[in-house]
Amino acid sequence: MLKNSPFYAGVAFEDLSRAKDFYGSTLGVEVIEIDEGLMILRAANGYSVLVYEKPGHRPAEHTVLNFPVDDIETTVDRMTAAGVTFEQYDSGPLKTDAKGIAQPGPKQAWFKDPAGNILSVIEG
Repeated sequence: MLKNSPFYAGVAFEDLSRAKDFYGSTLGVEVIEIDEGLMILRAANGYSVLVYEKPGHRPAEHTVLNFPVDDIETTVDRMTAAGVTFEQYDSGPLKTDAKGIAQPGPKQAWFKDPAGNILSVIEG
C-alpha cells in the first residue's frame, strides 16, 4: 500500500528560529524553510527531516536523529568547539569517555538540540 511512498521523519521544536540557527549555523545542515512553522533539514544523501513548531513540545527520551560521520573523534572535537555539549553516560549499558563517545561497538556520541531532542553522531 505504501511501498512507493517517499516517507520522511519529523521532529518537533518549540521555537523554530532557534532550530534554524542550531541546525543551520551550528551543525551546518542545509535548512529549507517551507512555510510558517515548518522547515526541512536536507541531508547530503537527499533524505529530509521535517522540523515543525509545536508549542509545549516535550522531547522524546530516545535518539531521534543520527548523523553518520567518518571520524567521530574529529567531529566531536569540532562540534564541542562550536558549542555543542555531549551527553555523559556513566551507568547502564552504554558508558561514554570524557568526550562523550561510547564504545565498544560503533563509536557514538549523543547531544541535544535546544529543544531537548536527542541526536547523535555515529562513526561509520
